Amino acid sequence: MACPQNSITYNATRCACSIGQLLNRSSGTCEIFNWPSTITTDKDVSYTGISFAETLFAFDRIRKFTQSQAVFLEATLVMLLSWLLFCFFLRFTKLGDGRSIWFKLRWWITRLDVFFSTRHWLDDQEIVKKRKTELGGTFSVASSIVFIGLFAALLYQIITKRTIEVHNVRATGSPDLISFENDLEFNITAVSDMSCSNLRGIGNIVTGNPGFSDFKVDSLSSFGNYTCKNTSSGPTVNFKCTKCRLRHDYIYISWHFVDLPDSPAAAVGFQFNFTCKNGANKKHISFVSGTLRNGSVLDERPVTFRGTEGNILKFNLFPRIYHHLNDLKLIQPLFHEFVPGSVYRDTAQLQASMGRSTDGILNTTLFINYLSAYIVEIDHENILGPVSFLADLGGLYCISIGIFFYLLVQCEYRIKRLRNEDTIFRRIRRRHKALDHWQKLRRYVAYTWDCSILVDDAIKTKNVSAICGLMRPSASSDSSNSEHGTPRTKMQHSIMSNKKPGLSIEKNVIPQPASLEMRSLDSTSSLAHGNNISNQKNTSCSAESHPLSRSDDEIIPPPPPMDFSEESSGSELDENDIKKKFQLLYDYNVLLREKLIDTQSLLNSLAPKASSSSTTEHST
Repeated sequence: MACPQNSITYNATRCACSIGQLLNRSSGTCEIFNWPSTITTDKDVSYTGISFAETLFAFDRIRKFTQSQAVFLEATLVMLLSWLLFCFFLRFTKLGDGRSIWFKLRWWITRLDVFFSTRHWLDDQEIVKKRKTELGGTFSVASSIVFIGLFAALLYQIITKRTIEVHNVRATGSPDLISFENDLEFNITAVSDMSCSNLRGIGNIVTGNPGFSDFKVDSLSSFGNYTCKNTSSGPTVNFKCTKCRLRHDYIYISWHFVDLPDSPAAAVGFQFNFTCKNGANKKHISFVSGTLRNGSVLDERPVTFRGTEGNILKFNLFPRIYHHLNDLKLIQPLFHEFVPGSVYRDTAQLQASMGRSTDGILNTTLFINYLSAYIVEIDHENILGPVSFLADLGGLYCISIGIFFYLLVQCEYRIKRLRNEDTIFRRIRRRHKALDHWQKLRRYVAYTWDCSILVDDAIKTKNVSAICGLMRPSASSDSSNSEHGTPRTKMQHSIMSNKKPGLSIEKNVIPQPASLEMRSLDSTSSLAHGNNISNQKNTSCSAESHPLSRSDDEIIPPPPPMDFSEESSGSELDENDIKKKFQLLYDYNVLLREKLIDTQSLLNSLAPKASSSSTTEHST
């Protein structure tokens, strides 16, 4: 088989990747291992369960997004300047008659004057009154923006620095160490092209200090169980110790990988993950994890680990008691040091090592230092109580209001026109509202008394309607109407002055609009009479030409003329003219009958009075 690209050959037929490279099986090439060397540990205990408050408010995300209080202060400054510039340019617009959009914007700004409405400039000996000005509205909103921005910065400070963590270190005894019962888990991955088939020499554990009497070699099963799992990064060795009680300060666990055909014992780095959980309360976890490429100095130069010298990963374990978590006892693992073993940085040296059978091994050692001499006690103290929070809140409010109150006083003291600007806005708005109300009143009157047709023409005439009270044009353009007045106007005056509605119709038979609601004694005859006359093409509207029209001093009008010679221009009479003459005679008879009835009723009412007066005279 052909060797992969960027590979080296050894023993004439075998292939291996070069310094710091791994085989990409999908592309069949050797690629550099470019993962950075990082060490990650928890700042405090971590939670494996779901916390409602942390999930809902996402304090960590807020903290990462904002990074500092400067973000809130910068956003507050931008909003404040934008608002002040908007109000500054808005003051140069014209107010107009109160209907423009600029007046409405400036009027609503005056309505926002909620902080300084009773603190404007007042002359001496003048009572305090509530005034809302455009300048006060501008500064009220500006003070609100500043207060909200400072309040957001205060909340951020409370979230990030609401408590402090207090650590206390004290010496331990045997009962304290025995009480620590944790679940320990180690995961160490050799980043390479090897597999678990290369694993050898695992199964023992060394405890104690070398050279002393407590130094001992035991079976790994007395400490815990181990497994090996193949991953995409390489073979992962896993150690688990359930309800583990550490009795020794030093623990060593060693294993090694050996060469196999087409799988040399070599690695380009190590990955580790060390976790501790409390046996009774497993929702809390403490961990440390990381990636190592070239020793503890975190050198990023590509290397290949191979040879008899062992690679040592050192960890320190700190017993901790968290008093703010119901005296939680948890061991905190921390990465201490990585001591590299046989390392190759040159391709020729690696190729020579691949050819030697004595170098066909990769030794790895896990060293655990249990710091059992001391116990770290941790507690949280709240540095911000409700009283201090309210004090800070009140201080922010006073600062935001005080700054703009000082600016308001200075502006009104130096610019006298600003002292009475509220009266200008109110005067324009009152005039605007009065005009709107007057228009509504005119429309109501026109709709109620059927004079809407006269509203637009009221300015063009000098005649006054007695009913609507509006200027209206004359009903006819004839010269007779212009000289003697329209019959309709005379009829309206007669209606207003006459108490008998039946008699008013007899005095003027000119048809009236339906909205006037004319009434008569004989409603059927009068309505028919009015409709017939209104349908005629020849309208004789003047009072002089109508046969039944009369002045107020006439008792009985003369009968209508019945001469047909002047009316007919041809040899035959017009049927409409005959009907008109008969209708006039009928109306005249109706008028005479009404006069006769009125005279008879008058005589009947006077007869008893005359008889009573004559009896009185005879008695005297």
